[in-house]
Amino acid sequence: MGDTLQILAAMIIYMAAVIILGVTFAKKANASSDAYFLGGRSLGPWVTAMSAEASDMSGWLLMGLPGVAYWCGIADAAWTAIGLAAGTYINWLIVSKRLRRYSEKAGNAITLPEYFSNRFHEKRKVIMTIAAVFILIFFTVYAASCLVTCGKLFSTLFDMPYVPMMIVGAVFVLIYTIIGGFLAESASDFMQAIVMIVALGVIVCVGTVSAGGLGAVIENAQSIPGFLDFFGIATPETVDGVQQMAGGQPVFGEAAKYSFLTIASALAWGLGYFGVPQVLLRFMAIRHEDELKRSRRIATVWVLISLFIAVFIGLVGRTLYPTALTTSSEAENVFILLATNLLPPLIAGFVMAGILAATISSSDSYLLIAASAFAKNIYQGLFRRKASDREVLNVSRFTLLLIAVVAIIIALDENSVIFTIVSFAWAGFGATFGPLMLFSLFWKRTTREGAVAGMIGGAGMVFVWNLLVRPLGGMWDIYELLPAFVFSSICIVVVSLLTPEPSEEIKREFEEVQSGAAR
Repeated sequence: MGDTLQILAAMIIYMAAVIILGVTFAKKANASSDAYFLGGRSLGPWVTAMSAEASDMSGWLLMGLPGVAYWCGIADAAWTAIGLAAGTYINWLIVSKRLRRYSEKAGNAITLPEYFSNRFHEKRKVIMTIAAVFILIFFTVYAASCLVTCGKLFSTLFDMPYVPMMIVGAVFVLIYTIIGGFLAESASDFMQAIVMIVALGVIVCVGTVSAGGLGAVIENAQSIPGFLDFFGIATPETVDGVQQMAGGQPVFGEAAKYSFLTIASALAWGLGYFGVPQVLLRFMAIRHEDELKRSRRIATVWVLISLFIAVFIGLVGRTLYPTALTTSSEAENVFILLATNLLPPLIAGFVMAGILAATISSSDSYLLIAASAFAKNIYQGLFRRKASDREVLNVSRFTLLLIAVVAIIIALDENSVIFTIVSFAWAGFGATFGPLMLFSLFWKRTTREGAVAGMIGGAGMVFVWNLLVRPLGGMWDIYELLPAFVFSSICIVVVSLLTPEPSEEIKREFEEVQSGAAR
């Protein structure tokens, strides 16, 4: 009981620091909807970079990714990590500067749906409405993945039922987000990015030493068929989803092949970056576009280090505790298992705060962006165009509550696999907004009709491929983001070419942004 209290005390200290940050920024954040939703475009390069990556990675980095590596080896986890690292760098390199410039040029847009709508000079706000609806759908699913993380964390640490612990986490995140808005979210995400990478570093170092060194970890991984193979994958022998044991050791079958299509499917995770609002909004919020180069370097280094360590933690966990986690869902607790068994309770509590940090940094972003999509783009954009800033803020807070309730309902199943939930929402954003973001920034001929077709086509294909095509298996078992991204791009190009060219005013605006970005 004493150990549990020390862990709890450390986490309470951390949560108190997060709340203090929210209160500190509350006054500035509530000055206007612009300040609440985008921080008045005042972020510095360090906060921009670190908050973007922390909000992006979520508890998936400390639980989902190590869990995949623990369960079936490095292939899935490593190729996914490589795709994410490449996507991070390319997104910062080619999208960030132009989006920062274009979002300000296009009516000083402060949300993603508003940018798309202003980019095509909409009057009826069709693009804005469609974009806002899809943001609500996919961010509600994303928020649910964060609540699953909270539930697993608290129930594992304190030996309490999953559902009430998940609800406690949801209430904390909701209160924090309502108080502080985008500035508090970004400032705390900066702090949480530091906590996350420190937590990863502590666990990988202590775990490797406890396992007998780097050589022992590699040797154990090599003893499992396909576990350390980039072009093969380990296959745990399971009955009803539970890995079987023989002689006190986990049983694995022959390694399965990891084909070129499977590799392409894993690498496709990187495509998601072009469409995820929590990262794109940071590009729009930085105080000056010239600072984005420094942000890109900071973000890329953070991502490379974090992803590599997260994958390796799965190997360390399999070496130290080969029989402790016997389902793919339980495998996502490997980080918690290492921390609570290898560290003094108080230190373990602060390391556990790393998971809480990852979860909060993402869920507050998801809730805030989803709420802004409804309040700013649907409520004010369509129904109450003369709504005051105070009214918009109140509607956004009510929307936050509703989204949180739906996310709680989705997260009620404690056997949910975080990696699976995140992968679906990530594909949704990547295919719905990624191609449109690239075409809106780099192809002058893109039309309003093409934009609508691209969003609907991409989002629709994510559902069709995930629910109907991928279950067929074999060559069809491809991560839905890849075919949906391609289909969305085709829709944009074909429909844009079949519809009248954009107006001269839209073309002129595009050329002004292009010439400015080229300097």
